Amino acid sequence: METVKEKQTETKSTATLKISGAEAIVRCLLAEGVDLLYGYPGGAIMPVYDELYKFQDKLTHILTRHEQGATHAAQGYARVSGRVGVAMATSGPGATNLVTGLADAQIDSTPMVCITGQVPRKLLGSDAFQETDIIGISTPVTKWNYQITKASEIPEIMAKAFYIAKSGRPGPVLIDITKNAQFDEFEFSYEKCKGVRSYTPDPKPNVGSIEAAAELMNNAKRPMIVWGQGVILGQAESALRAVIEKSGIPAAWTIMGESAIPTSHPLNVGMVGMHGNYGPNVLTNECDVLIAIGMRFDDRVTGNLDTYAKQAKVIHFEIDPAEINKNVNADVAVLGNSKATLELLLPLLHANTHADWHNEFKKRHDIEFDAVIQNDIHPTKEGLTMGEVIEEINLASNNNAVIVTDVGQHQMIACRYAKFEQSKSNITSGGLGTMGFALPAAIGAKQGAMDREVVAIIGDGGFQMTLQELGVIFQHQIPVKIVVLNNDHLGMVRQWQELFFDKRYASTVMVNPDFVKIAEGYHIESKRVSKREALKATIQEMIASDKPYFLEVKVEKEDNVFPMIPSGASVSDIRLK
Repeated sequence: METVKEKQTETKSTATLKISGAEAIVRCLLAEGVDLLYGYPGGAIMPVYDELYKFQDKLTHILTRHEQGATHAAQGYARVSGRVGVAMATSGPGATNLVTGLADAQIDSTPMVCITGQVPRKLLGSDAFQETDIIGISTPVTKWNYQITKASEIPEIMAKAFYIAKSGRPGPVLIDITKNAQFDEFEFSYEKCKGVRSYTPDPKPNVGSIEAAAELMNNAKRPMIVWGQGVILGQAESALRAVIEKSGIPAAWTIMGESAIPTSHPLNVGMVGMHGNYGPNVLTNECDVLIAIGMRFDDRVTGNLDTYAKQAKVIHFEIDPAEINKNVNADVAVLGNSKATLELLLPLLHANTHADWHNEFKKRHDIEFDAVIQNDIHPTKEGLTMGEVIEEINLASNNNAVIVTDVGQHQMIACRYAKFEQSKSNITSGGLGTMGFALPAAIGAKQGAMDREVVAIIGDGGFQMTLQELGVIFQHQIPVKIVVLNNDHLGMVRQWQELFFDKRYASTVMVNPDFVKIAEGYHIESKRVSKREALKATIQEMIASDKPYFLEVKVEKEDNVFPMIPSGASVSDIRLK
């Protein structure tokens, strides 16, 4: 819907229009290919919302029930679609409510642009109503931020925002725009940003480093690959698969890298980290060459750094120079986009199978299966386990669902037992560990991939942090499937209290409401399961539904997640019970 006072004049490459700053914001979004955004209106951003109303045939705005929900929805959309997620809020509390989502996106490298309104320029610094220094507040948790005080700045800054958010190692950008800049008119034209001075998002691969990496890999007797989300962000899934299939090197993943390679792939040996698989954790300290691809050696992966892979030569494939030698020193560092570097590596690798080395992983998998896995997914006890719920979802969805999780026991169980056949299928809050992430993120994930089944797996604690977003699902009839695994506790904290605090369950018992009645209040089909004989059929019914569906599963109250590496311990000290 064109409502501008058009004053068409030719410039270098685009026509100019005399329009308001508010309309310019909307036109910038359209120029960047944005057709969906999430947000919550208020006084300082109202001019932009007025323009969104005029352009609603081109740009869909989803009114979330809380600004934090807008950021998580934008994250879920970005993670599944590979596009930049967009969220919008007003000044003051609206802006500060975005901070958790910004921090989450920053540590998990999610491309997102957040737009906030601000008081007029002449009131900045006066403690005006709903004035907050969101630039100062958000600086530590954004890849870049900027405050626009003049309408003429809008096109350049918006173009730069989208470029920075999605280039190199992605991340969140926040643009704060004063109200006067939204009202003022200027001659508008738009050109996409193609580069920023002193910013090199994609380092050029060094052939010498790649050759050195290939030599170490070719001569290794017990090599091991650990890949992270950098493979997915770099669209390097096929390249990674080709590398592991040619080299025969067993490959493990961090939770952020999960689904880049199918769970069923014979060279996929499982998850590393605090609740990862027994084999890849223990054998990290027995391999002779450790190849890290698009991962940052997070403390939940490494455990005690003083004992982590000290026997191994370390090769680190990484796009962000700041991650090289930050936690683990690399013998060979290969900078660059993972797809580009792995494609250069592939022809230099020798074909191999490493059969004896693979057998070491199989031996440890068998130990873990007997001690843990069998009891998790095929339990003999009366109460339902989280693992068997995930297994039934796998079966009902043919391993093709997008699984969105919060943080806690359910998250670790889902990451351990969910089965995936395609990439961008595991959406979770990894680095920040944000309770309340899953429900709004599942909304965004579904809208980013309407052809895929999206299942949110949530604990009873995290669900109550953002359950108001059921209103979005109801209003827009978004066919998300929601599974609350209810153990009436803050499960992960309770597990630590049991194991390390002599069972002093301080503030972890939850007195919960009737979740089914709450979901029914939003007119969402809802059921509760507490008996094993009803589980399979109910999950099949949920997956078969083409509408939103809420399922509460009452699970064992004192069910723990194993294996487990105690905090600060070595990966070799992983516990099976």
